[in-house]
Amino acid sequence: MSKLLINLSVIFSQPTGISNYAKNLFPYLKSFNPTLLTAVNYPEFHCYSIPDHLTPAHGTKGHFDRLVWTQFQLPQIYQKLKSHLIFSPLPEAPLYSNCCFIVMVHDVIPLRFPKRFSPLTPYFRHYIPQVLRQAQHIICNSQATARDIVDFYGIRANKITPIPLAHDANHFRPVQIPTTPLEKGDYIPAFLQADENYCPYFLYIGRHDPYKNLHRLLAAFAGLPNYRDYELWLTGSPDKRYTPLLQAQAEELGIAKQIRFLNYVPDRELPTIINGAIALVFPSLWEGFGFPVLEAMACGTPVITSNLSSLPEVAGDAAILINPYDYREITEAMSKIATDNQLRDRLSAAGISRANQFSWQKTGLATAEVLKQFL
Repeated sequence: MSKLLINLSVIFSQPTGISNYAKNLFPYLKSFNPTLLTAVNYPEFHCYSIPDHLTPAHGTKGHFDRLVWTQFQLPQIYQKLKSHLIFSPLPEAPLYSNCCFIVMVHDVIPLRFPKRFSPLTPYFRHYIPQVLRQAQHIICNSQATARDIVDFYGIRANKITPIPLAHDANHFRPVQIPTTPLEKGDYIPAFLQADENYCPYFLYIGRHDPYKNLHRLLAAFAGLPNYRDYELWLTGSPDKRYTPLLQAQAEELGIAKQIRFLNYVPDRELPTIINGAIALVFPSLWEGFGFPVLEAMACGTPVITSNLSSLPEVAGDAAILINPYDYREITEAMSKIATDNQLRDRLSAAGISRANQFSWQKTGLATAEVLKQFL
């Protein structure tokens, strides 16, 4: 008999925010002797095998299959194992069943920025509120997300516990990149020396999505007085509707040669790219947490980010906070960081110190404290 079931049906090989969260968290719940519901075997845990086609790797069908499995198969597993509680790393659980559960909410962005015909809209409007009302308790990743749960769903605040997330400190850390001085006083990271067209670059990490505010980032970059001395690198999965608009905008602004669309960058390559950047520029209009900000600070790379949502909670006073709706503020911040060595050094040191305040151990132990109350 296992009192606690941890639902890992969402985990697959390509890391997403939710699967990263789940994989980093469940080792700190080992004291409960949980059963992992998983398609992947973890030898140090008791595992209950589930189908392997329930993940985002299988697209919309994977999501649909997981919801059906959650509703009809998960209650049977719960009864069979005589469990007391399910913990889900996303807001999914069997409705109108005898199962007790606690869920994690990462954000409600599809309600803040709804897309026509997106299946996420009815999912967030109709399914998730039922899950949250029936949950024993709700964990979320920031005070901003907690306020959204109250405002959008009418859930009482004392049913919600915000627990900040973390980063892999062994992976995201300062790396001394050998450099070669240029006549104009800039430096070329060694990993890019083979690129004859290299120039110093600002970096964005994340999906291409309208709420990520990349159109204003492009306008801000074009506003730099000496923008031809720099590049702007946009990493992350493209969007078939939004990315072509960004590419057309870059052409119209005359900055297309300075913009690199890098698409998805594997996690193993991110620390090098982050360490080589002048700054991470992350002017998102809303985030549940904001992993790129924390990861860049951990690398000692200066950060420019929004003064909205959870981002000030993550950045504290270790970043330049801007109004993301005013591209001129973004331009001014980029210009300051590019030209002020003392500011860069100060933000680098402050970012490392700030990032050290976050750890998966803290996240895991705080989560365990919540689960203990319901077991």
